Amino acid sequence: MLLGCGVFSADVQSVWKVVTDVRNCGWRSDLSRTEVLNEKQFVEYTKDNYPTTFTITVTEPCKRWAFDMENSNMKGHWTGVFTEKDGQTEIDFTEEVTAAKWIMKPFVRAFLKKQQELYVSDLKKYCDMNLTNGD
Repeated sequence: MLLGCGVFSADVQSVWKVVTDVRNCGWRSDLSRTEVLNEKQFVEYTKDNYPTTFTITVTEPCKRWAFDMENSNMKGHWTGVFTEKDGQTEIDFTEEVTAAKWIMKPFVRAFLKKQQELYVSDLKKYCDMNLTNGD
C-alpha cells in the first residue's frame, strides 16, 4: 500500500474540485491528456501516450474519492481522503496495486511511489499558485 499525503493552504472544496475534475489535467506534469468515457470511467494518457483506465467506485464530495485503475502493466485501487482543518486541506491518498507481469513486480512499488510523490507535488504547486487562502 502506497501513501501520498500533504497539507494545502486552500479550502477542501477547492482542492476536491481540482483533484476530481479529470477533464482539466493541465496541472499534471505526467499527463498529456485525459478522456472521459462516461460519468464513472475516464482514461489518463502519459506524456508517451500510454493509457490507464479508471473506474470510479466511491464519490463522497469533499471527503472521499476512490477508483479502480488498470493498464497493461498493473491493476489496482486508489483512495483519496480529504479533511479540512482550520481552512486548510489535508489529503491522504493510498494505492494498492498488483503488477500484471511477473517481471514488473520488483519495479512497481518504486515506480508508483515516484508517481504518487509527483502527483502530490504537482497538486501542491497548483494549489499554492491558484488556490491559497487569503488571495
